[in-house]
Amino acid sequence: MIVPIVSAFVIGLLIILSRQVNGRLSLSTTPMISSFWNHLVGFVFITALGLALGDLIPPNLATIPWWVFLGGAVGVIFVASGSWLITRIGAVNTTLLVISGQMVSGVVLDFARGIPITLWASLLGIVLIFAGMALTQRST
Repeated sequence: MIVPIVSAFVIGLLIILSRQVNGRLSLSTTPMISSFWNHLVGFVFITALGLALGDLIPPNLATIPWWVFLGGAVGVIFVASGSWLITRIGAVNTTLLVISGQMVSGVVLDFARGIPITLWASLLGIVLIFAGMALTQRST
């Protein structure tokens, strides 16, 4: 269980690093251009990795519902909006708002799928994230 926990934490670090780098690029260009280069470089990287490791195209491609591929479009919106937001409201606020959105949607999706959740604990987690954001807004 420790490997997935550490992996999730490291991925969180990489997400904010990616947001910072893309935000810096969007300051020199635009959020749309920043998102374009993010995805172009990512496409080249994942293609090279897929070709090296194999299994880039799933054998059951024809049976996969078309709508599951819309995750890429959602990712483009996420990257472009993150590049725009981080330059306007900062890394902490952007991160806390993104995490709170993920918590809310995660609780709703788990609940809708019938996955057992502890509703009071999930709601408390969301409230604590918003409280953390409110605390960062206080002037010292």
